[in-house]
Amino acid sequence: MKIKLSKLKKLIKKNQELLLLISTTLIVVLLMQAFNFIKEERKKHLFGILNNIYFEKTLENVIKNLDPKYINIEHKISPGETFNNILIKYQVPLKEINKIKKVLSKKNNINKLKNNLVIKFTVDLTDSEKITSFLYPISRTKKIKLTRNLSNNNFEFEEINTNLNKIIIYKEGKILQSLYKSAIDLKIQPNIIIEFARIYGFQIDFQRDIRKNDIFQIMYEVFQDDNKKNFETGNIIYSNITIRRQKNELYYFDKKKVEGHYDKNGKSAKKALMKTPINGARLSSAYGMRKHPISGFNKMHKGTDFAAPKGTPIMASGDGKIIRARWCGGGGNCVKIRHNSSYTTIYAHMHKFAAGIKEGVRVKQGRIIGYVGSTGMSTGPHLHYEVVQNGKKINSQKLKLPSGKSLSGKNRELFEVNKIKINVLKSETILNQS
Repeated sequence: MKIKLSKLKKLIKKNQELLLLISTTLIVVLLMQAFNFIKEERKKHLFGILNNIYFEKTLENVIKNLDPKYINIEHKISPGETFNNILIKYQVPLKEINKIKKVLSKKNNINKLKNNLVIKFTVDLTDSEKITSFLYPISRTKKIKLTRNLSNNNFEFEEINTNLNKIIIYKEGKILQSLYKSAIDLKIQPNIIIEFARIYGFQIDFQRDIRKNDIFQIMYEVFQDDNKKNFETGNIIYSNITIRRQKNELYYFDKKKVEGHYDKNGKSAKKALMKTPINGARLSSAYGMRKHPISGFNKMHKGTDFAAPKGTPIMASGDGKIIRARWCGGGGNCVKIRHNSSYTTIYAHMHKFAAGIKEGVRVKQGRIIGYVGSTGMSTGPHLHYEVVQNGKKINSQKLKLPSGKSLSGKNRELFEVNKIKINVLKSETILNQS
């Protein structure tokens, strides 16, 4: 017996590693079986919960509450829009619209909406009443806030005023590549640059008259809040562009229903038609006989083409009434404006019309009416511009524009005083900024 035990011990010792491997494998197999058993039991339990109707309802409510309850809406007012149309667009019930109008109309005329101001409101998706708060702009500095009182379901009225401080900015620079690029480099706001080009658009062709190193000067208003953050820009008070050593100074004047920019002699910069209705463009095809780029035939080109990137703003060259704003065959999207009994202008190949531009609408000189495109018979983005005088198409670049009106009498006296004040203000501003 002792011999057998001894042999067994020797055998175990000899195969110790093999036995360890076998025992380890058995333990792992047993553990896996136990784990799978527990897993199946938990699975059965989970399916039992999921099939429970109460759990289903609870889960449904949780998922529902994950969806956004409120959405914030901002709407920029466009020409021709009404208060009702704006809110109906966002599916606000008429009953709710009338309730808001009733509160607002106590202190405001909501029938005359101011273009480009932004209406803001919050919509409750779970409430049939819809609106929880409403912010209505009276001006850029004054707003009315309506907040729904949940206890009585009525709107509470609050007037919000933004305190603004006016500062005067003076900038001077050389035109190196373009007026726009040079002005941007001086950190002049884009809308001021556009306005600068607009007021000089009656007397200067920015595509041909401007030379490298020509000097420009701009003094304008900026309104800041109490944190010195720019809120909006105001008027260009003084401007000058020196071309071939000749100054072209303009002063802003606003007295007794006379408003605009005038030269040093009190003559208005505004004329019947702007010299060019687009800024930053290149004259690509002049008025006259040419080989048509598509048909290949020699044909009279009864307009002026200005090449510019797609989307470049196009301005109305004068005050007038839009008599066409639609597709014009080979002209693509086009606008036609009647200025008076003598003059009509046409703008063709537009990418799209500006907001509010439609037949029957009256526009002011300089208003953006559309954007450069290549619609219709066109080989690339450009503006085809025509001037029609007494029913005959003429060369817009050789058109002798009527001179601007000159101030007289009391207005002329007031202008001279205003001019002196502006010159003093300019000197002080330059000194303070240096």
